[in-house]
Amino acid sequence: MGQSQCWRVDVQIRYGDGQYIIPGPASPHKFSIMAVVWFALLAFLSTAAAAPAAEALDWWQTTVFYQVYPRSFMDADGDGVGDLAGIAQKLDHLQDAGVGAVWLSPIYKSPMADFGYDIANFTDVDPIFGTMKDFEDLKARAQELGIKLVLDFVPNHASNESEWFAKSLQKVDPYTDYFVWVDPKTDEDGNRIPPNNWLSAFGGSAWEWREERQQYYLHQFAIQQADLNYNNPNLVEEMKDVLRFWMNKGVDGFRVDAVPYLFEDPELKDEPLSGDPNAQPGEAAYLSHIYTQNLPGTYDMVEQWREVADAKKAEDGQTRLLMLETYASLEQVMAYYGTDERPGGHFPFNFLLITDLNNGSTALDFDETVHKWMDNMPAGRWANWVIGNHDNHRVATRYGRELADGLNMIAQLLPGSGVTYNGEEIGMEDTFISWEDTVDPAGVNAGPDRYQLFSRDPERTPFQWDDSVSAGFSTNATTWLPVNENYKQLNLEAQKAADVSHYKVYQRLLEARTLPVIQTGGLQTYAASEEVFAFSRTLEGSSPFVVVVNLGSNQEEVNLATLADVPEDLVVYVASIGSNRQAGTAVSKSNFVLDPKEGLVLTA
Repeated sequence: MGQSQCWRVDVQIRYGDGQYIIPGPASPHKFSIMAVVWFALLAFLSTAAAAPAAEALDWWQTTVFYQVYPRSFMDADGDGVGDLAGIAQKLDHLQDAGVGAVWLSPIYKSPMADFGYDIANFTDVDPIFGTMKDFEDLKARAQELGIKLVLDFVPNHASNESEWFAKSLQKVDPYTDYFVWVDPKTDEDGNRIPPNNWLSAFGGSAWEWREERQQYYLHQFAIQQADLNYNNPNLVEEMKDVLRFWMNKGVDGFRVDAVPYLFEDPELKDEPLSGDPNAQPGEAAYLSHIYTQNLPGTYDMVEQWREVADAKKAEDGQTRLLMLETYASLEQVMAYYGTDERPGGHFPFNFLLITDLNNGSTALDFDETVHKWMDNMPAGRWANWVIGNHDNHRVATRYGRELADGLNMIAQLLPGSGVTYNGEEIGMEDTFISWEDTVDPAGVNAGPDRYQLFSRDPERTPFQWDDSVSAGFSTNATTWLPVNENYKQLNLEAQKAADVSHYKVYQRLLEARTLPVIQTGGLQTYAASEEVFAFSRTLEGSSPFVVVVNLGSNQEEVNLATLADVPEDLVVYVASIGSNRQAGTAVSKSNFVLDPKEGLVLTA
């Protein structure tokens, strides 16, 4: 007797900016009945797909933003430093992973005192990264692959080697007051002293004297990063023109750097002591920055930038995104969303999974942290979740490599936009950097005894592509920061070849993000025990998803019966690499056991 042939037709549906796969019937015996049901469903969805665009989510709401630190992603010319041509070569990796938008840390002309955040020319590419033609080629390649391109916008400061600063130093109009210049004070002995006690984020006084002007200039970061003066309308318009320049080059949006620092108290009042027992005099944490951060003018300036972005959208119908770096109190951060009348950023980054949690946090801590954002976010606004970036230790180091998948499950499947720092998809870890090899100004300024508390070099080391020279990042055996010694085992090529890997877990998570239930479904969270954090995503007419992660070091019996709208019988959609379960394994919602650090994504 011949074997029955089982076949299935899958149909791709576009809905607004979304794209969904509808699986066709697969049973050879029930095909005629199933086909009727299936094609009826297809007809319904086709009608839904024709609904007004206003009902669909915008591109930035459904995508994952993948942060590339350009110096460390891919070196095409063999000088040991990453570049734009290297990024273009590796964009296929982002498409393969399921990423829809790439965000580049600064690529602008710079003396590199803070590795690109000290900008000498906001509308040109630094030669270390390539040329404007390289940028245009990168943009064209991204467009071919359907990947949006987002740039860093660094508005708080410019290089003290920039043309703007040189002219301001000489009081050449209109640049005279492009920077924050202040007269000195004198002490009781008649000695010149800074105007107040303000401190740099990198340590030491935030004021630097220049004989040429007989004044101090403000630098809230490195001495080489002079604060721009947003009380000057000419400067304000210059920076808006920077946004317009890059949008005209085809950029799809901006990550706005160091937003809280834009305005300062005009009376230059001393800042009070913070009372932080771990901070030493001269370190930024020694003071409470109530006169240098999150002042009312800062919110207004963000709203003005949003007007510039929206004006471009009015021209061609394409949203230009503003996502904001804002380390601040929750109330201050939420205010950066703006109002319906005067919107601010499309979203301020949600750093709570970094700032409020650590490897000792309980399931209740995770539950409360998720709700801290979701319950305080203004109505109608969009969430996002960040577990790492170029300024914070890697998630696999902070939580341990066993929880790398679990943290990605949480960050990618909670409601909102996803954010990934390059290397998180393969579980890259911090690299030990000796004092002698330390180059980050935050670490260098701290000195040899305390540099490890402040240096950001460990999380910035080159991407580990394969097990060849310099992890495939460069043909040069000497790279700007050393490659992690674990690259022989931990690299993308090996993970692509393996049956189970961090990368393959990550791919499955990003596949799930294309589903309506993850994009718009409801959220219910649950601390199933002290160590087990779970949440469900449900949407009428869609299979529910459940994420459950054992944060602890012991086996845990789990009962998720409290999760509403989730059936008793579930199956594994994807499991962390240390799990004994495979995709398709049956799980009973109200009775199963999780191994230590095990993470599961379940569905019906």
